[in-house]
Amino acid sequence: MHSEEVIPKNEVIKEVQVAMTRLALMHLAYAKTIVEEFGVEKGREVIIKAIMDYGRKVGERIKKGFADLPKYGVHEQFEKTLEDAYLVTGCSLAKIFKEYDELALGSLYCYVDPAKSMAMNPREKLIHKTCEACGDANCTLVVEPTTKEDRQHFEKMDAELKTINPYLYHKLWD
Repeated sequence: MHSEEVIPKNEVIKEVQVAMTRLALMHLAYAKTIVEEFGVEKGREVIIKAIMDYGRKVGERIKKGFADLPKYGVHEQFEKTLEDAYLVTGCSLAKIFKEYDELALGSLYCYVDPAKSMAMNPREKLIHKTCEACGDANCTLVVEPTTKEDRQHFEKMDAELKTINPYLYHKLWD
């Protein structure tokens, strides 16, 4: 019989941060290549389509009972506010996007949130009101009802997916 190693919480956090750094770097590498190949406008649309598909897959797994994000190491703080919003500070991905001065490409990753939530319940979406990966001090996320158009864009995975999260859309296209 072998004994189970107990790993201290701070080591777990470091390991998750390593994985999150690698995820952020992979996202930036793919995103940069896609934009270089297709141009900024078409490239962003392709990236959002891929991230939304990724989010759909994540949401479908969560719906089946699989875990969402790790509790530690993804962000420094995650709390539900009195206004039924979620306040997230210290996003590991946003730190890497900032380090590489790639907020515009990095923040496209944040489309994962509405996609994940819509895959779990097409009638609602988790969207940003502030976004650390866009250069804000933190992320504020809220759950809002989807529109018929949101659901159609998500189902078709068309170019108008970019409008599903109005805050990100305005940050990236205005």
